[in-house]
Amino acid sequence: MLRLLQRDLDNPGKTYQVTAVLLIALAWLAVYHDVIRRLVGDWRVDENYSHGFLIPIISGYAIWTERERIFSTPLEPRLLPGAALMVIAILMLLAGILGAELYITRLSLVLSLAGLAVYFGGWAWLRQLLFPIGLLLLALPIPNILFNQIAFPLQLIASDYATRVIKLLGIPALREGNVIELARMKLQVVEACSGIRSLVSLTSLAVVYVYFTETRWWRRIALVVAVVPIAIVANALRVAGTGVMAHYRGAQAAEGFLHSFSGLMVFLVAVLLLIGVAQLLTLIERFGPRRRTAVDEV
Repeated sequence: MLRLLQRDLDNPGKTYQVTAVLLIALAWLAVYHDVIRRLVGDWRVDENYSHGFLIPIISGYAIWTERERIFSTPLEPRLLPGAALMVIAILMLLAGILGAELYITRLSLVLSLAGLAVYFGGWAWLRQLLFPIGLLLLALPIPNILFNQIAFPLQLIASDYATRVIKLLGIPALREGNVIELARMKLQVVEACSGIRSLVSLTSLAVVYVYFTETRWWRRIALVVAVVPIAIVANALRVAGTGVMAHYRGAQAAEGFLHSFSGLMVFLVAVLLLIGVAQLLTLIERFGPRRRTAVDEV
């Protein structure tokens, strides 16, 4: 380490580059420190986005695993496009601050990283860093107006499917909107039970999973798309299970530890279903039409 430090000190040009990078990093932190502070605060209090703490770590790990390929990419700075992206990012930041719109300021943060990559490394570097930078978008809480547009339909879907499952088990149930009426109580599927938390977390997990394990784009797209029905089905089963417990054991069984524990178990089931879909795609690919044709030709 001392030899490397001495070598850098003996090379004024390299020392200047390192100093410039550090100064730019400090300037970037100075500009976006309040955005980062508020974002971390949302991760801490909003359970829908508690996975946000892991996203930067995974992003850094993705860069680390591809460090040789990234740093072997020739530096071809694109000053004008990079500066243009940075100007757009700063304008978005100012607009978000003036309009009290946190999501725009957070998009500005991600765009600024892309702008810095283009400015100092060029388009080739941006392509290499596209996943680590783009992954940060999954850590940004979506605007409330969009969140509500997604959450309420999910509540109705979960209520409908859960009611069907409860009836199949021989338990009388009637659904009115997002309220399931049982013989002993009414079960309301609130926003926290809409399944959006599982959908957001499972989507993030799926994106990370396909990046590190899949190489074909059609498989990546299929697995990410499969997250939606998996999350809906898993959450409907959770609501149905809560209704069954409430029917046989009373309202206490639908609240507290059992309710929270069932959420964790259902999420684990959803993860297993996602892995199962990946294995199914492998079987389809292995024994699909192309495989049979090759065997027939032999």
